[in-house]
Amino acid sequence: MSADDQQFLDALASLPDRIVSYSGSVAEVINTQVDAAASQIRSTLSQSSWIPDTIRPNLPPPKPAPVPVSALSRLDKVQAWIWRNKILTGCIVLACGTVVWKGYQTGKSARKVRRAKRARNGGRTEVVVIAGSASLPLTKSLALDMERRGFVVYIVCNAAEDEGAVSALARPDIRPLTIDTTDPPKAGAAMERFALHLQSGSSPAPTVKPNALTLKSIILIPSLNYQTSPIATIPPSSFADLFNTHLLQPILTIQAFLPLLTSRLQPIGEKWIPPKVLVFTPSIISSINPPFHAPEATVCSALGAFTDVLTAELRPLDITVTHMQLGTFDLSAFVPARQNASLGAGNPEDTLVWPDGARHVYGRNFMAQTSSAISGGRIRGLKGSSLRHLHNSVFDVIDGSITADTIRVGLGASVYGFVGRFAPRSLVSWMMGIRKVDQLSTWKTSSYEGSSREGSENGDEGSASEQFVAITPEKNIWRSDVESGIWGRSPSQL
Repeated sequence: MSADDQQFLDALASLPDRIVSYSGSVAEVINTQVDAAASQIRSTLSQSSWIPDTIRPNLPPPKPAPVPVSALSRLDKVQAWIWRNKILTGCIVLACGTVVWKGYQTGKSARKVRRAKRARNGGRTEVVVIAGSASLPLTKSLALDMERRGFVVYIVCNAAEDEGAVSALARPDIRPLTIDTTDPPKAGAAMERFALHLQSGSSPAPTVKPNALTLKSIILIPSLNYQTSPIATIPPSSFADLFNTHLLQPILTIQAFLPLLTSRLQPIGEKWIPPKVLVFTPSIISSINPPFHAPEATVCSALGAFTDVLTAELRPLDITVTHMQLGTFDLSAFVPARQNASLGAGNPEDTLVWPDGARHVYGRNFMAQTSSAISGGRIRGLKGSSLRHLHNSVFDVIDGSITADTIRVGLGASVYGFVGRFAPRSLVSWMMGIRKVDQLSTWKTSSYEGSSREGSENGDEGSASEQFVAITPEKNIWRSDVESGIWGRSPSQL
């Protein structure tokens, strides 16, 4: 078969499709023309007077004219806007619902009566132990509030100064509890005396029968003041003191109270209610871990991990452990205004005692971070939450109204917790004024070379000096050379 024959056969094969397509187009045109003609005839017949009404065709109803926008009512406009902006409407409804729910919860919390239970003779029977420095404003405010609500408050004291601070409160139901946590035998003896005191009870009056006491809660308040400085400028001894006072001391305190917590002390004939353990830690700095806050970030993270482990160990014993992550509070009633404004903030004058090298590397970023909005864990320009919110939250945890393992209370606690969890670290540092340092000094090695030559000339003494390096913990590792402008670390200072 030739190519011409094949082309002819292909043309014949395509004829049916072309005929169908052409016939469809013709039929569509004919239908359109017929419909138009029928509509024209129907319209003409319906307007003719000589045709009887019984057989006169009826015209289809006209299409409704579009309603002008100006004629729409406000309700129609609102409905149309909601229909066009469904996502935005949902967000607005969710936000308004959250505000209403929060307002309802706040009003309900404000109306709640929070009072400790008393005995029939009017005596106090519920005990709260606060393990925190008596000089801390937070300890004072919480002790006074718990005493006002009807609790017998004991403040753990490690020194005579703490006992004096407790006595200065001048409240008969706020008492010192002396425990030397650094000496386990003495701490155990103190716990035995305290347990015996709870069982024997106290009398509200000399002629009234004593009432047995019930331990309701132990509140751990570590120190909330931390040094703000670059890691390179903090001596090792400062880190050691920090861990002993801010981390080891709270852990030893909880360890001393664990036998008392698990002893099921309760008055005869009453059901045993497990005491609550509350651990306070500041949360703004530990949530975002900004530069120059290594002491606070390290200690708070370690206390958070310790609290998680303690919660897991005491949960099978029905003892609740609650981690109270604190924001910023208004402490003006317990701290002078000037001291309250600078509480925990880094002092720019601290850079004057730094070596020249550290000041050159970290000075600009430290000053920028110090002047930022959250310097020292405080939100600058804002007064802070009222201590009443903290007091109410503590009472609700003690009476069982709040059962969460972690509670954020105080200005900035929830916001910075969200920022620290989801915001990039680089963005947080940039917002705090941290910028890249391009100009760095060079490492100075002349002193090391000179010491090596001296060691080689002294024979055995030189070999011994190469094998052993003397450490001076109180001296800073940074070294500056003012004349040459070159700074670095000298092995003789390590």
